Amino acid sequence: MSINAYKRTIRESESPRQIEARVFARITGAMETYCTAFDAADSNEARSAVLADGLRDALADNRRLWITLRDDLAESGNAFPQALRAQLISIALWVDRQSQQVLGGGPGLRALIEVNSSILAGLSSRPALTTVSDHGTQSHAETL
Repeated sequence: MSINAYKRTIRESESPRQIEARVFARITGAMETYCTAFDAADSNEARSAVLADGLRDALADNRRLWITLRDDLAESGNAFPQALRAQLISIALWVDRQSQQVLGGGPGLRALIEVNSSILAGLSSRPALTTVSDHGTQSHAETL
């Protein structure tokens, strides 16, 4: 089976909620990969190195995800209740500002991960942030 056929099968067999959870898990896992190094970096130069090592790409993916969600939530045909839509749009705007701060070498990566983890927990009906297995704590990306 070709890769494209496999991807099509996944798209056709997953619900939109499952797809959203998978995307959030992938992106959140990517940001988690760099969190310890970014938090431990004691200079802008050290944080810039972590950003260049792949964190910048993970942040860009996260921003694209939230921009897509924001745009969808702003559509008049969106079925979510108005209050929930407004709250999620507010979070999307915060994610954009927070991402800019992190891209500039400032703090806030862990906060972005926590927000994504909370959304992921709601989508996947799992506890926020981490789960514990026989092998210790796992990230959401590892759990899914």
